[in-house]
Amino acid sequence: MRYFLLATLLFLFSTCKENAQNLSSEKNDIEKEQLENEKYIGEEPTSPEATEVYEPIPPKVTLNNGVPSDAIVLFDGNGFDEWVHTADSTAVQWHSNADGSMTVKDKTGNIQTRRNFGDMQLHIEWKSPAVVKNEGQARANSGIFIQQRYEIQVLDNNDNPTYPNGQVGAVYKQSIPLAMASAPTGEWNSYDIIFHAPKFENEELKQPAFVTVLHNGVLIQDHFEIEGTIQYIGWPKYEAHGKAPIVLQDHQDDSRVSYRNIWVREL
Repeated sequence: MRYFLLATLLFLFSTCKENAQNLSSEKNDIEKEQLENEKYIGEEPTSPEATEVYEPIPPKVTLNNGVPSDAIVLFDGNGFDEWVHTADSTAVQWHSNADGSMTVKDKTGNIQTRRNFGDMQLHIEWKSPAVVKNEGQARANSGIFIQQRYEIQVLDNNDNPTYPNGQVGAVYKQSIPLAMASAPTGEWNSYDIIFHAPKFENEELKQPAFVTVLHNGVLIQDHFEIEGTIQYIGWPKYEAHGKAPIVLQDHQDDSRVSYRNIWVREL
């Protein structure tokens, strides 16, 4: 009889312990479900944990002379390895300067990157010649073509007005810049360009391209929805495409624009 009572007590203790564990597990599940509801169903959070996430952990990026460690350096004055002439993919003929910059060699044609890019953060520095020549669109005219199609205008507009959707910092013929933030003629400017490529499905546009531009640290294009490829004459239009090169323009009018410190981060 004594052993029967002991066995019964052990059974009851084990059952109670299991029930307690089940209740604890159910409580944890309920609390977890409540936490998920607070996070994703829109209920007002009731704990700090409801608004905390721990993944993904952002990768660490360091700077080396202002260049992010995850950037692709396209030009730092050490040659044109990353570039070719657009017309025939031959070696670049533009001038390589002792100060680590390059200058358009008039009437040799555009140059472009060997690599193709999609979404990106692009940093590029440029300057017009110190000696002023020409007026309007013929003064230090060049351009940065993202994916060969979408141009951010380079131009010396200091005391040199032109049509605003074609001035320095414009998305050419599409978007007037929010400000004219140019450095004095002959001094270096910087562009920081955030570009999100268009998306296509079965040759049909599903999402247009967007661009943000800072000129010398000043916001001049604010997530502008690009209307299509740049057209000198006619309306912009989209054509289905994938990743494509960055192009620097030779405007064919003795522009003598110089470039330096070009790097890109793929997004």
